[in-house]
Amino acid sequence: MPINIATTPSAENLVGKSHWWGAPDLPESIPYPYEEVADADGTTYPEPLTFVCQIRCRDIAPLDADNLLPHTGMLYFFAPIDYFLGYYESPLDYHTPPCVIYSPNEDNLEPYELNWEDTGESIFADAEKIELSQSSQLCDDGMRLLCQPIHDELEGFDPDNDLCLLQIDEDDRWGLRFYDCGTYYFVISRKALAERNFSEVRGKLFFY
Repeated sequence: MPINIATTPSAENLVGKSHWWGAPDLPESIPYPYEEVADADGTTYPEPLTFVCQIRCRDIAPLDADNLLPHTGMLYFFAPIDYFLGYYESPLDYHTPPCVIYSPNEDNLEPYELNWEDTGESIFADAEKIELSQSSQLCDDGMRLLCQPIHDELEGFDPDNDLCLLQIDEDDRWGLRFYDCGTYYFVISRKALAERNFSEVRGKLFFY
């Protein structure tokens, strides 16, 4: 069954815990995901994907009776959504593939450091605490795991064989808006999910 995600600002130390935004607490062996992009003169450079959230898998376990996800370790979600957060000069768009990383390691983690070149400040927004809850609705608004899309007409989604691993809804509090109105989906086939093959995740944006 789907899992609802509620987020709240928090002064709590969220390192190694489930959180939305903030910096990913990646093991040293896992590099931050980048996309190679090209300047007008053809020079290429790495552009980081937006870190969306990390989910500590043992937080999912009580809500995942079908064992669709791992129940130990960490899941990290990255997407090309800087533009929709107001960074309109971002060279990435929604056609850029997202990235989902699973790591069995959930101990001795440290926040990844990534700073703006001009100011030296962290590129990451303040982390927000995540609370997970069971949902009986396959389709619903909000931030959700293991659901069906709100939009029946989502291109390339096969309801018999696919699931939305993560659904990202708009939120005015963050200035997150997908054009006039929309939703971003991390889509995975049930086969790939059963095989824990998160490299098969596709990004889908529905918008008006």
